[in-house]
Amino acid sequence: MENQTESRERTRYSDAELEEFKDVILQKKAVAQEELEALSSSLGSSNPNGTDDTSAAYSTLEDGSATLEKESLHQLAGRQKKFIEQLDAALIRIANKTYGLCRVTGKLIQKERLMAVPHTTLSMEAKLKQN
Repeated sequence: MENQTESRERTRYSDAELEEFKDVILQKKAVAQEELEALSSSLGSSNPNGTDDTSAAYSTLEDGSATLEKESLHQLAGRQKKFIEQLDAALIRIANKTYGLCRVTGKLIQKERLMAVPHTTLSMEAKLKQN
């Protein structure tokens, strides 16, 4: 009985499943790129609030607020770029047919986890041990 279970344990996802994952990743990547473009255009505009003609009393406060907002936008843009890079790496793993393998345990990552976090390289087992 034990040998049957071991022999049934899969070592990779089927080509059809890999295509399904690829579709999910491409959709997420398209959304992420749109968000990155929106963030980039926000960073490019000088003063989106239109407060150039407000009184000088609010000028310093407004400058600090604008700086903080710009820093936040830079951080968000950086996160989006990293996310897109991770999705690209997942697409490469799909092409190599190594997608879905945990880099720690070598076992297949659960399909549900990959659908929720398609760029992951860790199974829940490995992720929980990491923390």
